[in-house]
Formats: sequence, structure tokens, C-alpha cells
Amino acid sequence: MQDDKPSKPEEHSGVSRRDFLKISGIAAAAVPLVVEPASVMAAGEQVPVYGPGKVPMELTVNGKKNNLQLEPRVTLLDALRDHLDITGAKRVCDRAECGACTVLMDDKPVYACSVLAIEAQGRQITTVEALMQGDKLHPVQQAFVEADASQCGFCTPGFVVASKAFLDKHPNPTPEDMRRGLSGNLCRCGTYAGIREALTARKGA
Repeated sequence: MQDDKPSKPEEHSGVSRRDFLKISGIAAAAVPLVVEPASVMAAGEQVPVYGPGKVPMELTVNGKKNNLQLEPRVTLLDALRDHLDITGAKRVCDRAECGACTVLMDDKPVYACSVLAIEAQGRQITTVEALMQGDKLHPVQQAFVEADASQCGFCTPGFVVASKAFLDKHPNPTPEDMRRGLSGNLCRCGTYAGIREALTARKGA
């Protein structure tokens, strides 16, 4: 026959199950399980900010070292435009399709909108601003001016940077080489004839 008397707690147990639940309930009430996100003022309202905190980063842009505090999710494009006030690279598609944000990373053209700033540390970043020498335009820039190879101008900085990198590797390109070599950059105004003319003017230069 089963004994109806409650079993005595073991000698080594200092806290009963009931006491443990009481203590846990008090702790849960005192410490919220979900911490409220930080918030910033935007358009006159407090807007919650989610995500990892800022970390120190060092970016070398146009030969100058810059020490920044950025969240790991910040793109190179946002770091350039919003934190360093280097606005030559344009934000257009923001999804690595149009090439308006093209910059050079260790002399290779990349879409700044698809590279995290934290990944660009230790690399040499060159933007369209650095192509000029003093008040003198880079030959590719000058060729764009002379060939009237821009209209609205949003795509132009990316095209100039991409063209410079392309001509460094292919100084005497054919029209087909130009089409393939700059296929990663799009012109919303359709100024491709002027761009090809600018590159033709710089062939072998």
C-alpha cells in the first residue's frame, strides 16, 4: 500500500521547488527578458534602433587613414558618404546592379554598396575625387568632358572610375572590349555613344 504522507525533501536540498519558482518569478519581474532597443530622434520622433553596436574601424581612403566608429553592417558606400563626406560615389540602385557607386579597392573596381566598411579595412580605397591632380582633371575625366559623355551625371563618377581601371588593363580596347569591360555600369540617360567616344580618345594614352 502506497504511503499517503508526502515524502521528506532530501537532506541536501536547500530550496524547495515551490521556493525556487517564487524566487524565479521575482527575478523575472525585476529583470526584463527583452531589453528595450536604443532609439534616435528622426523626423521629430523617437525611432528604435536595432542591431549590433559600433566598433572601431580604420579606412584608408584616397591615401588618408580615417578612424571611425561604425556598426559592422555599415557599407563602404555609407561610410564614405555619411561619415567621411566623400560623395563622389553615388547611391542609386543600392543593390550592386548599376555601378554608380564604383570605387577602386586595391586598384580593382568594386561596388561600394555591396562591400562592408569593416571588410575594406587594410585596403587602399580610391574614389573619383582622388583622380584629379590639383586642379587638373585625370585624362579619363577630361575625355568625358570633351566627348560630352554625361547628362544627369549620377552614373558618371562610377563610369569614370570603372573606365580608368579598364583602360589601365586594356589600353587599346576594341568596341566589343569596351562593351564587355564596362557592362557592370549602367547609364539611365543612355549616353553610351559619348562614353565609347571618351574611351576611344584615351586609347593607348
